[in-house]
Amino acid sequence: MNRVAMTMLASVLATLLCACGGGADEAPTSEAQAAAPGRSLIVQGQRIFRYDTFGDEAKWTDALRMHEVIAAAVDPTTALSVGLKVDVDALPESIRRGIAAGTVDLKSPATTLTLLKFDAVVGLKGDVAVERGVQTLRRVGVTCALCHSTVDNSFAPGIGKRLDGWPNRDLDVGTIIALSPAVGALEKAVLRGWGRGKYDPRHNIDGLSKPVVIPPAYGLAGIHKITFTGDGDDIAYWNRYVAVTQMGGQGTFSDPRLPLTVTNGTVNLVEDKLPALQAYQLSLAAPAPPAGSFDALAADRGRLLFAGKAQCISCHAGATFTDANERLHPPADSMAEPESPSYAARSATRLYRTSPLKGVWQHAPYFHDGSAASLEDVGTAYSTRRGLGLTRAEIADLAQYLRSL
Repeated sequence: MNRVAMTMLASVLATLLCACGGGADEAPTSEAQAAAPGRSLIVQGQRIFRYDTFGDEAKWTDALRMHEVIAAAVDPTTALSVGLKVDVDALPESIRRGIAAGTVDLKSPATTLTLLKFDAVVGLKGDVAVERGVQTLRRVGVTCALCHSTVDNSFAPGIGKRLDGWPNRDLDVGTIIALSPAVGALEKAVLRGWGRGKYDPRHNIDGLSKPVVIPPAYGLAGIHKITFTGDGDDIAYWNRYVAVTQMGGQGTFSDPRLPLTVTNGTVNLVEDKLPALQAYQLSLAAPAPPAGSFDALAADRGRLLFAGKAQCISCHAGATFTDANERLHPPADSMAEPESPSYAARSATRLYRTSPLKGVWQHAPYFHDGSAASLEDVGTAYSTRRGLGLTRAEIADLAQYLRSL
C-alpha cells in the first residue's frame, strides 16, 4: 500500500472512531494495559456503566413508550433543560463545529436522534435507523450513567467531557418519566414534584414518595455499605436492585428483608456483568477540590474542630471518613429525620449509614433528602440538634475543612 493510500485509510479510521463515540477519556485499552491485573475488568465495566441497558428497553420503550416522546418532542434544548448531558468526545468534528457555529438545529428532535446515534447523550442508549430516508428511533433504554455521570461543561453548558461517578444533580428524573404517555395524571403530578437531582428508588415498590438526592458513585473503594441505608454488603447488591427494579433490566432481584422479589424477562442480562461494573465503580476516585476553592488556614482550624468540639470524627472516622463498615445508625441520628414517610423505614435495614466525606465539596445539597443547601448548613444543623455550641465562625471553619477533603 503506498503512502497516500495509507494516509487516506488512517484518516477514514480516525473519522469512524470519532463517530463511534471514542474519546480521550475512554479507559486505556492497549494490550499491555488490558493485561494488567484487573485492568481488562475495569475497561469492561466502564462500557457497561456507560452503555449497557441490561435489556431495560422493555420498560422504557415497550411500557413507557419513551421512544415516541423523544422522537416527537425532545429536542436537544429540551433535553438539556431537564438535566440530560451530552458527551462532546462522542460527537464527530462536523457536529461539534455545527453546534459552535449555530448551524446545528438544537430545537429539532431529529438532532436528538443524531446525538443518540453517536452514543452522545449520557445515560441514554438509542437504536436509531433510517427508514424511507428519515431517522427513526426504534428503541431506547437507560444506563447507569444517566444518574451517576455528568459532564464538565467544557464545550457548552451541559456539553463536555464525561465525569463518571459524579451525581447528576441537574437531572430531573421525575419530569422525564412524566413525559411518558403511559403514566397517569396523578402519577405525573407526583413525579414532577421530585425536583432536580432527586429520585425515589422505593416509589414504584411501595407507592410512597420521598425522593432522595442522587448519590455519587465515586470514592467507594474500601466501603461495603454504599447506600444511604446500607442495605447490601457491596455495590453489587445495589447495582442489582437498581438494574432490575428501577431501570427495568432483565434479571432478578430478591431480598427477604424488604420483602421483595422481582424478575424481569426469562434471560438474566444483569448478573454476569456485576463484577466488571463493580470493578469500574471502585476505580473511580473522589475528585480533589479545585485549586483555590477553600481557605487553607480556616481548613486547618476546621480539622481540629472536626476531631474535637464538633465531634464529627465519632462517626466520620478513618481514611474513608465513615464508620459504615462497622455499624449503621438509628433514624434519630439522621439530621433529616423525623420525616414522613421515613426513608429508612422503607429500606431493608431501617437504619442509616454514615456518608463518606471525600469529594463532599462537589455534591451539594446534603443529607439524604437534600435539606442542607451548603456545608455551613450541615454544620449548623448538627450544632443545633446536638447542642454542640459551635459559633458561626467555627461552623465556617468546619465547612472549609470539609471542602478540602
